[in-house]
Amino acid sequence: MAKDKSASDMYFRPLRRLLAGVTFMLLVGIFLLWRIDSPRVERLRADLTDRFVPNFEWAMAPVTGTVNIAKDFQSYQQVYEQNQQLRRELQQMKAWKEAALQLEQQNAQLRDLNNVRLDPKLTHVTGVVLADSGSPFRQSVLLNVGARDGIMDGWATMDGVGLVGRISGIGGETSRVILLTDSHSRIPVTIQPSGQRAIIAGDNAASPLIEFLEDPDMVRPGDRVVSSGDGGVFPAGLLVGQIAQGPDQRLRVRLAADYERMKFLRILRKQPNAPITDTGAMLAPALSSQTGAGIIPLQDSQ
Repeated sequence: MAKDKSASDMYFRPLRRLLAGVTFMLLVGIFLLWRIDSPRVERLRADLTDRFVPNFEWAMAPVTGTVNIAKDFQSYQQVYEQNQQLRRELQQMKAWKEAALQLEQQNAQLRDLNNVRLDPKLTHVTGVVLADSGSPFRQSVLLNVGARDGIMDGWATMDGVGLVGRISGIGGETSRVILLTDSHSRIPVTIQPSGQRAIIAGDNAASPLIEFLEDPDMVRPGDRVVSSGDGGVFPAGLLVGQIAQGPDQRLRVRLAADYERMKFLRILRKQPNAPITDTGAMLAPALSSQTGAGIIPLQDSQ
């Protein structure tokens, strides 16, 4: 066995050396052929390329496939990066959409406030609702305007449609509004078209009660309810709501103000009443001591 192995080595070793030498010479020849700058050699290179390269397509298939896979991977990576970028932009668009919707709602509410028709003599201050009391026993909201803005107790507040309540409690930069639904709220109103006078009394329900109605038979559900201005609490003619009949068969007011979307409130400045300095002038004109037509002269009682 040792002799056979040594004999085969002696036979194949020179053959391998010969093949390696021939391969090396062939590669050197190809290299020199591709490096020679001559028109004849250039035509020879072209002829060799046209004859042998098409026959080696099967050998180039793995290389071509590998190159295509690399290109596909690069394309996939680019698509993935674009997808991630689009996802980030979509998140930003969602945030912008939410901000746009909030601004649109605020804009609509401010337009509603501007559409309220009030007495030209009434001026107003617009405040932003900061917080709700959230208590079942007290219905109120907090505004971001206060004494520094000239707010005073008792002033009426409205949203874009109807009366909301009155100022009750003022701080330096905030003020509290007692809503019409609060159990401590009592305001005089007029029911149209009958002209009946009544009192709206809050009971912490969504629709306050109608009390002290003069003639209930003249009032129908759907009648318009406005402030009467009696007692000087609120200006007259402010829309409150409509008459409705509750489950307990008692008359209530379906408020025109939207309590679910109160973001801005308009506070109506109420001008103070003129002070009365001469009480006698309210009863009769001052008597004159001069005589004349239609004037009775003063008589001396002595």
